[in-house]
Amino acid sequence: MCVVSQAPWGQATTRTGSLPHRPRRISNPPQVNNLPHKVREGAGSFSSHNRYMPELSKVTAEPRWPAALAMLSIGGLYYALPSELTVGPDWLVLVLVAALAIPATISHRRGYWRLSHSLGYAASLVVTLSVVISLALLISRLPAHKDPPGQLLLSAGALWVCNLLVFACWYWRLDAGGPHQRALRRSHTDGAFLFPQMVLDVDLRKEMGEDEWQPGFVDYLFLAFNTSTAFSPTDVPVLSRWAKILMMLQASISLATIAILAARAVNIL
Repeated sequence: MCVVSQAPWGQATTRTGSLPHRPRRISNPPQVNNLPHKVREGAGSFSSHNRYMPELSKVTAEPRWPAALAMLSIGGLYYALPSELTVGPDWLVLVLVAALAIPATISHRRGYWRLSHSLGYAASLVVTLSVVISLALLISRLPAHKDPPGQLLLSAGALWVCNLLVFACWYWRLDAGGPHQRALRRSHTDGAFLFPQMVLDVDLRKEMGEDEWQPGFVDYLFLAFNTSTAFSPTDVPVLSRWAKILMMLQASISLATIAILAARAVNIL
């Protein structure tokens, strides 16, 4: 009669009658170091996951309401423009922006990132085209002196503010993959713009409480304001080519609008 009994891992004993049993090795126990690289990585997945869970829990999504408010403000300013400077009904841009920006904010809160991303891009394109068309109509009507001075000044001022808000939205939406991608990172260290917080020493950032700093919509609004007034990025150097092209376009539109205001002011005086 043969009896097989279990021994410690990887061994078994065979006992026949009263003969002394000899251990027989079945196989080598699996060693973590001998496993393939991907399997060996998974061996510590639970401990790594538990270790980094507190870090992930600190990630908070950037609020979308400042950008949505800026888009609605552009629609409201466009609605206030004279009918001669708009294409279609005066309320068309405001309705389109509201129909795109509000669902984009709701879809973001519900976790539909791609839908929110697409709706946000569509709303930005609508306001950008509207501002460019209105500015072109304003410039074309200037030599004919068709508009009263007061109306011309108000229209140029409204378009200047619209230009500022439009490009602030573009910078906020495009930098470092957009707000959703920026929120997935613990700290903002790479992007199209070199903010002052990004060049600080790591220890100094921790002392200042800026080790998890992320740019928000106000930072991009400040950048767009400097570009429209000083025609330069001032304290935020530009690193990417697409950002340089956008800033040149914004500065050109702002310069044209200011030139219209200055020309009308001289004529009034």
